[in-house]
Amino acid sequence: MRRPPEPLRRGAARGRSGRLLLGLVLAAVILVLMSARGVAGLYTDYLWFDSLRFTSVWAGVLAAKVSLPLGFTAAFFAICVANLLIAQRLAPPVRPLGPEEEALAPVHAVTERRPGALWVAVSLLLALPFGAGTASRWNEWILFRNAVSFGTDDPLFGRDVGFYVFRLPFLTFLTDWLFAVLLVVLVVTAAVHYLNGGIRLRVVAPRVTPKVKAHLSVLAGILALVKAANYFLDRFQLVYSRRGVVHGATYTDVNAQLPALNLLIVISILAALLFFVNIRKQGWLLPLTALGLWFLVAIIAGSIYPAVVQRFRVEPAESTKEVPFIRRNIEATRAAMGLDEVNVREFAYDEQLSAEALVRNAETIRNVRLWDPDVLQRTYQRLQEVRTFYRFTDVDVDRYRIDDALTQIVLSARELSPDSLPSDTWENRHLAFTHGYGAVLSPANSVTSDGQPDFLVKNIPPQGEPPITQPRLYHGEAIGGFGIVNTGRDEIDYVREDGTAVTNRYDGEGGVGIGSVVRRVAFALRFGDVNPVISGFMRPESRILYVRDIRERVEKVAPFLHYDHDPYPVVIDGRITWLIDAYTTSDGYPYAQRADTNRLSAASGLNHQFNYVRNSVKVAIDAYDGTATFYVVDADDPIAAAYAKAFPKLFATADEVPDGLRAHFRHPEDLFRVQTNMWGRYHIGDPNEFYSQSDRWNIAQDPGSGRAVATGAAVESPGGQPATPREGRMDPYYLLMRLPGATRGEFLMLQPFVPFSADDSRRELSAFMVAKADPADYGELEVFVMPRDRQVDGPAIVNARINQEPEVSQLITLLSRAGSEVLLGNLVIIPVEQSLIYIRPLYVQATGANAVPELKKVIVAFGDRIAIRDTFQDALVAVFGDAPETLEEGPVDAAPTVPDDEQPDTSVLPDDVRRLLDDAARAFAEADAALRNGDPVAYATRVQEARDAFERAREASAQQGATGTEATEAAAPG
Repeated sequence: MRRPPEPLRRGAARGRSGRLLLGLVLAAVILVLMSARGVAGLYTDYLWFDSLRFTSVWAGVLAAKVSLPLGFTAAFFAICVANLLIAQRLAPPVRPLGPEEEALAPVHAVTERRPGALWVAVSLLLALPFGAGTASRWNEWILFRNAVSFGTDDPLFGRDVGFYVFRLPFLTFLTDWLFAVLLVVLVVTAAVHYLNGGIRLRVVAPRVTPKVKAHLSVLAGILALVKAANYFLDRFQLVYSRRGVVHGATYTDVNAQLPALNLLIVISILAALLFFVNIRKQGWLLPLTALGLWFLVAIIAGSIYPAVVQRFRVEPAESTKEVPFIRRNIEATRAAMGLDEVNVREFAYDEQLSAEALVRNAETIRNVRLWDPDVLQRTYQRLQEVRTFYRFTDVDVDRYRIDDALTQIVLSARELSPDSLPSDTWENRHLAFTHGYGAVLSPANSVTSDGQPDFLVKNIPPQGEPPITQPRLYHGEAIGGFGIVNTGRDEIDYVREDGTAVTNRYDGEGGVGIGSVVRRVAFALRFGDVNPVISGFMRPESRILYVRDIRERVEKVAPFLHYDHDPYPVVIDGRITWLIDAYTTSDGYPYAQRADTNRLSAASGLNHQFNYVRNSVKVAIDAYDGTATFYVVDADDPIAAAYAKAFPKLFATADEVPDGLRAHFRHPEDLFRVQTNMWGRYHIGDPNEFYSQSDRWNIAQDPGSGRAVATGAAVESPGGQPATPREGRMDPYYLLMRLPGATRGEFLMLQPFVPFSADDSRRELSAFMVAKADPADYGELEVFVMPRDRQVDGPAIVNARINQEPEVSQLITLLSRAGSEVLLGNLVIIPVEQSLIYIRPLYVQATGANAVPELKKVIVAFGDRIAIRDTFQDALVAVFGDAPETLEEGPVDAAPTVPDDEQPDTSVLPDDVRRLLDDAARAFAEADAALRNGDPVAYATRVQEARDAFERAREASAQQGATGTEATEAAAPG
């Protein structure tokens, strides 16, 4: 083959060298940028924590994350390099000749140049992964160093629960890590001895030199001692066993597994002694015998024997053998889940509730929630969005004192929607549109005449009570990215109807100063955005706000806590403050059952494995400046006490909570879901009954909600599926009500139960649990149990009866005519004295993207009586004959009944007008009769005839003067 000319070859070589150099330069630039961005991220994190005055927390967590890898890397390196250097010193002066030596010659050519440096490098290379992997144990390390006592001993070993929660996890990890390290070091050391000739496999004798044997015997003996320590800790791990009918050490664990572990400890120590003795003995008979006995006992005593005991001694008489251990599990689970002080009361169910009883419980009736948060969010969005760049992320339930009466309120903050800006430029997104504005509040029971919420606070700027004097929200539930304030660009508060913008300048202390070039460069690297450096709007007093999402904010400050999925805004002293519940959890509470988390959302901080939980911390975040205050509200929680010991500057005490803020604390929904899931099984206190599970409860089936379609006599949810899906369970809901036997109304959360059945066929009501939230009795749990000698209809049964009510089905058909659709609200149970009232709102919305759901009907069910009316009060009157006032206004097209002594004088009306009004009244009466007879077509026809007659009467009256018009309107039936 002909070679190319020399100049071409030199040019090609130069081209390859140029490309290689360019590649190296690019790689170096990328590496520098990545390193610079990492440094910038660390620096800006420090600035962020410093702006919140939490640098001690940042330093403490960072120190734990860094010190563990460094410490464990150094420990592995020291152990490994010491043994490799010892192996090098113990190498025989002359390696035995033979085929093995010839095969290893190339390796020796490398290792003999600088063996010390080589073994240091090998040790460091092996140490890095073993050390780096320990960084994830930072939280266990913090708890280990700051352990406190629980004041409760476990029933098996008599140790304080704090040992299991704080000490055991890290000690177990430490022994496991040390065993793995010594095993790797033993193998590597043996390999070095083999390379150096101290071990030979193809010679007659000696195959291992005495010095090498002594070295390996010492390592093996230490390894056996570490394993003995591991077995010792495994004994305590039995309190988490899942072998029996419940979690915790059961009969087999205590009577078979525990003795086996004790025996293995003895054999491990014996094996270690034999290895140490073998230092001065010839041969490997003794240590190999010990190893063989070790493995034999581990298999027979550690695995086979417990399995035999479980199968042939326990399972045939499980209910008898496991009784004391089931009792331990019940007591531990109740204590760990906060269920050990539940107040259980009998509910003497009565279907003779009178109208007078409703009056006695007027506060409960007045605060029944008619607005479902999911539906109301859409209503708020359509009515109060004001501009497209605002949004209502979530609607929450709370209580406020309105006109000296405690009132259940639904509310939502008006947050910024950066993805909906009129022009998505960098200036708009980061300098001009930086915050949301205000909030909306309305009573949960209040409805206007046209079916819309009756706002207490609305519009921009906010109008109403409670007043909002600082409406700007720079921090919220869904605010991402960063905003820069105090720049040369005014920030937009809102835009008036005429298109002019109302602007403002931030005057808070939140955020980080970005006046210096160094800081601007650091933030440019952090966000990958050069504009903070080059923008002409930057000023010395400019500040950058970032990590503005509430969940992200608190998780960054205190990543060792777990957070509820639902933060909620509170209006206090004219400002908006976000409240979020924080939890401490552990999977180390002895004998406690692992929590059932199957009803938690993916966003819940409790959506992980644990068997101990406390809502011990409440976090308040100012929506304007982002200040976060972590209040420890449960001083009896040892885990919170341990974190407070580790980070004393992070937490405030319960005594420091302002009264105005404490009045808005709620029992968190995520915790209540877990507690009610567990209570369905753990309300049974007797071990024998617990074993049989004959009285187990389940969460009541969800009757469904959403778009309703009338089909015959049944109401279906979207997709044509039954409105009582088997797999669905009712969500807990907040109420402001007076419990049976109570003297005042309370803000609480309620969850109903039904009997447990494998096929989910049991739908009668077993009980309901409430969690109280008022300051005087915050966190108290109370259960009301239905009578055992009679069936009380549960939500699914009542919902089926509602669906079979002709009047309900016909009205839904009527309201679902072309261009409209009906939305079913949640079915809620309202206990009133010793009776239960079921309530379900119906909303109507027009089809299309801009539909506004409006509350048009309310269904009330009590016993065998069901009524659907325009208002909740009307429905109560239809069922009970009378009812106290609610916060609703009657619909504009309603035809109220007017007492005879208040009937308008129609004698002044002309004959033709009076005749038209009589026709309208007659048509309305025929419409009512058609509705009662189940004829929705006739009902709609007669209503339209009545309205036409009334309009003609109005027109005729208008032609004859104002007096006639006023009389006509006064005489109008609807």
